[in-house]
Parts: sequence; structure tokens; C-alpha cells
Amino acid sequence: MRKIVVRRPGGFDRLRLETGPDPVPGPGEVHVATRSIGVNYADCVVRMGLYSSARKYVGFPITPGFEFSGVVADVGPGVSDFRPGDSVMGVTQFGGYSSDVVVPREQLVRLPPELGMVEAGGFSAAFLTAWYAVFELCRLDPGDRVLVHSAAGGVGSAIVKLARAAGCEVLGVVGAPHKVEVALTAGAARVVDKSREDLWAAARDFAPNGFRAVFDANGAATLAESYRHLSQRGRLVVYGFHSLMSHGGLPNPVRLLAGYLKTPRFHPMRMVDRNVGVLAFNLSYLFGELPLFHRAMQDLFDKLRAGAIRPAPVTEFPLERAADAHRAIQSASTVGKLVLIP
Repeated sequence: MRKIVVRRPGGFDRLRLETGPDPVPGPGEVHVATRSIGVNYADCVVRMGLYSSARKYVGFPITPGFEFSGVVADVGPGVSDFRPGDSVMGVTQFGGYSSDVVVPREQLVRLPPELGMVEAGGFSAAFLTAWYAVFELCRLDPGDRVLVHSAAGGVGSAIVKLARAAGCEVLGVVGAPHKVEVALTAGAARVVDKSREDLWAAARDFAPNGFRAVFDANGAATLAESYRHLSQRGRLVVYGFHSLMSHGGLPNPVRLLAGYLKTPRFHPMRMVDRNVGVLAFNLSYLFGELPLFHRAMQDLFDKLRAGAIRPAPVTEFPLERAADAHRAIQSASTVGKLVLIP
């Protein structure tokens, strides 16, 4: 087995390739030989030692990674619905950056024909995050106007696709010209390149009465204005704080403190007066909600089958170049999904 190990928090050089014996599945577990492993921004936060669920459940050393696709290599006692050779995809509470993973069988699903093996490795985390935000938290109606920050990224483009599939009018926000077409292709009715135009003037033009939902993983940089631009019954959905992080390998303590102090506080009485809400979540704390996982995956597969959504474009890196993948995703220049190929 080959895997990436972070023995102590830090920069890109902390991602070390190590070898060891292949894992053996226990009762109810499945050993998967991975073929594609999703890279997420959260993995960078794990590497820095700032990801709360990683500290709570694992600590250091740690192997990052939440999602993968591959082929069943072996099954443990009590597993009858998977057998060696089956093509599968799944999620794991860390440990994904590895040529071999062992997970409870409930965290696996069969690879649908609509997904290629490489695409599947980077599908679950982004689309599960987007599905939970759009359908579980917001319950949007056809015709609702929504704003999606980082609309060309893995999660952002997935939110655009699912909101569009729900019949919403989507304003996508990107930070560079080369990302505009990606967000339009995902289904945004209009895309704002905030490097070239006034984001909030464009937002008011698109939705004069405000947005039914704003999906924001930026943090202090945009949260206050995102909240101000909600309509009646609007929801601000927060699923990350990317603006706190530097584009380099190491966290910047001054930037972290400044971002924390600038993060707005939302007063419940004012929310009552406006009929708005602020919702936040982190799926890494919801691994015990397996019925929710399977319900979400089934709905996503149904939408894939119907042609309502498509997987994001994928950029591949060899497993041993995990550091390069982290550099790329932290640069804020990427579009779609990044995957590691073991």
C-alpha cells in the first residue's frame, strides 16, 4: 500500500508518500483498491492542522482524503453485497489519499454507468455538500433567485447545477475571466467576474428584491454583504472560510486573526424582523448519518441518469504529487475537481 501521510501540520512539504502492508477488512468492511481520489480544499486545512473534525477524530499523523473510486479487492466477514472486482465509489472520514482503503460497506455505492472511474473519485464530496445545501437546508422553489460564490469550483459548480436542476435562476460569482465559461456551462443564468466588475451592483441588478439563498464559503470577505442581499425567507448557507487561508502552503496567523475579527455576527432579533436565516454545516461531522448519504447519492444518480447534472471537469495528479495538487487548489486558479491517481 502507498499512501500520503502528514506527520505534523505545516506546508506542502508535509505531504509525504509512505508505503506499508495492505489493509485487511474486518467484519462488515470492504477493502478497495483505489483508482481515483478526490482532492478538496478541506484537505489543505487538514494538512495545516486547522480542521476541527480531523483534530477531534484522528490527530497526527493523518492521511487526508474524503472520497475515492476503485475496485473491490477483498471483503470482510458479513459482507455479501460486494465482491472482489466490483467497481465502487465511496466516502471516508479521512484516509482517502491511499492506494488502498478499508471502509464500512455502508460508505460504498456501486459505480453508476453515467460516471467514469476517474470522474467518480472526485464526485461525492462536492455533490454531497451541494445536495445537502440546496435540498436539505434550503428547500428551494422553481423560479427562486440564488447567488453562488466560487461558482467554477468543485462545490460551487455542483451547487449551480443542482440549483438549476431545481428550477432556480442562478447568479454565479467567479474571481477570474477563465472561470466565467465554466460557471455558465454549469447552468448559471449570469456570471459575475468580480475581478472586472462590481459584484454587489450586479447582484442587485439580477435580484432587486434579494436572493432566496446565497451559498458562501468565502468567510469574512463576503459574508456581511451576502447576508444583506437576502430576500424575505432568504437563507445564507455557509460551508467554509476560504478567505482566511493564504495562497501559500502555511497559514498566516495575522490573516487568520484579522479574518476572525472581521467575521460578522448575526443578531437573532434582526433575523426575525427580516424573515431570514443563517445556516452552516460541515459534512465531516455527519458520517453517522448513513441513511442521508444513501438518499443523497440515489437522488444524485437519478439526476445524472436524467441528464439534469454532469460531473465537473477533472484535473489529474499522480498520488506522489499530492503537494502539487494542494498548491493548485490553494492558488484559487483551478476550475472543476482535482483528483489523485494512485
